[in-house]
Amino acid sequence: MSTLFEEARALLFAWKGPSYTFGRGVLPSLGKIASGLGKKALVVCNTSYMKPVADAVCASLAGAGVELAGGTIVPDAGPNAPRADVFRIETYILHHKPDCIIAVGGGSTIDACKAAGFLAALGKDHTPEIDPYFGTGLVSEALRKTGKKLYPLIAVETSASSGAHLTKYSNVTDPVAGQKKLVVDDAVTPPFALFDYDLTASMPVGVTIDGALDSIAHCFEVFAGIPQDKYELAASIARCAIELSVQYAPRVIKNPKDMEAREAIGMATDLGGYAIMVGGTNGAHLTSFSLVDLAGHGTACGIMNPYYAVFFSPAIEKQLKLVGAIFKKYGYIAEDLDGLSGRDLGTAVAQGMVAFGKAIGAPTKLSDLPKFNTSYIAKALEAAKDPQLEMKLKNMPVALTASLVDEYMAPILNAATQGDFSLIKLLA
Repeated sequence: MSTLFEEARALLFAWKGPSYTFGRGVLPSLGKIASGLGKKALVVCNTSYMKPVADAVCASLAGAGVELAGGTIVPDAGPNAPRADVFRIETYILHHKPDCIIAVGGGSTIDACKAAGFLAALGKDHTPEIDPYFGTGLVSEALRKTGKKLYPLIAVETSASSGAHLTKYSNVTDPVAGQKKLVVDDAVTPPFALFDYDLTASMPVGVTIDGALDSIAHCFEVFAGIPQDKYELAASIARCAIELSVQYAPRVIKNPKDMEAREAIGMATDLGGYAIMVGGTNGAHLTSFSLVDLAGHGTACGIMNPYYAVFFSPAIEKQLKLVGAIFKKYGYIAEDLDGLSGRDLGTAVAQGMVAFGKAIGAPTKLSDLPKFNTSYIAKALEAAKDPQLEMKLKNMPVALTASLVDEYMAPILNAATQGDFSLIKLLA
């Protein structure tokens, strides 16, 4: 245990250095961080079920001489960062003009604050609409054109989940269309972040499991599509994070107050955040954007990754053997992976992923989701052709174009609906 934990801490510190405060019992450090940015902070946080956290945040800020902008805490964002919440938070920023923004919550709240922050900074001189920022590097381009600067953001993570506090991504959802879209831009990476792993004890087990699946998804997808010059780093991150998740997620289910296991999952999700700053996610994440009203993000990715693993298998044998060895170590794969190759190897590893999912009570096929129907397949195929999500197709180790989506992605989605790997069509 200690070696794995030490490896995780070393990787995270090598990546973020002193800009990231993480560990158990570190929340009181927030005030000192904020005081270095000014005397007035806009705090975005849930004040009902997270009231003890909100109170601790306020106490830390007050102790450092930092006041709440507007004299109150701004309500947080709903699941998947709905557009309406982004614009609502933006209005608080515009009215109160804080020295910094402090996003306290999970990935949805942090993503909403990222988006609200760049809209508040750029809306007057560029555009107040959010759609033109979806894609890669468009916030940075607007900052260059306007000469504006973003409000400093301190991301205080409370849930082992997406790694939003550490990354350049902001996912925002249109609830009417039921579709999530993505901003990918180094400019929105929070310059300061804090994660007190003790806070995750207040999170439902289901949220933690969703986070563990998201960690695996981030690491596996990046590792699968990583270029050779970044292979060793991606391999180190994936090996550590996936083993932390596979070893400790069952312990969290058995005992939600197992703080060693909570810390392990927290570091695993942080490493998942590291992974997506080294490379890009691909197939499972792309599909998950169309399932926002059916399942948590990590759960949706967890369902889809085994099926994409089979589709990618001829191109990622080396990665599959490394990842498969972890699932085999903890009893989820029986086969000798060294003797397998291509589709057979991909199927064996995929079956191990499914076995792990079942062991932690996660759904393992789309039809396990109570409200799923085939209309979601059509929506996912249409979304995959959206130019604003094109980077996910390009990130695939077996790259697809919009013209190939129906021929090759439809069988993957049908396979994931039925739980039948044989339905997947490999790209010749």
